[in-house]
Amino acid sequence: MDRETDDVLDAVGPRLRALRRNRGITLAALAATTGVSESTLSRLESGQRRATLELLLPLARTYGVPLDDLVGAPRTGDPRIHLKPIRQFGMIFVPLSRRQGGVHAFKMIIPAQPEPLEPSPQTHEGFEWLYVLNGRLRLVLGERDLTLPPGEAAEFDTSLPHWLGSADGGAVELLILFGLQGVRSHVRAGPHRSSHDGSFST
Repeated sequence: MDRETDDVLDAVGPRLRALRRNRGITLAALAATTGVSESTLSRLESGQRRATLELLLPLARTYGVPLDDLVGAPRTGDPRIHLKPIRQFGMIFVPLSRRQGGVHAFKMIIPAQPEPLEPSPQTHEGFEWLYVLNGRLRLVLGERDLTLPPGEAAEFDTSLPHWLGSADGGAVELLILFGLQGVRSHVRAGPHRSSHDGSFST
């Protein structure tokens, strides 16, 4: 067993003791709840007993915390999202979710343009929801040409011809949700337009 692993295991006892005391639980009460003897729990907290999966699982269930929290290991399911902007076709996408399949969330940034762009509506399968954070968004949806200020939201079937851009040439920031089909169309494959065009079909 390497030194790093030893250090992790050595820290388990003090962490378990601090957690129990913070919860105001006695060793006797914890033993009754987990089925682990009071003496074993005491030795575990003092470092005289090496932590094992058999001992840690009932403790994690009782405390209602992930097993990784008890040993201080980085979580596989770490809730923090390490944002890595994706730059495509003059646009910036910041992924806000990392699940496989289902709905994906992005912060989308439409850069400022010296002149408003000519809409080039596109279609694809799926459904989309968006919320304007900053700037004025121009949404062309079928025969409708809408301007959405900050705080406004829209949802629509993406089988309708649609296009997003800046209403006044200024930068626009929005939250956008779409399914995997939309992710493939936009972030991976990209829309069918030139790469220097700052508009975006979603």
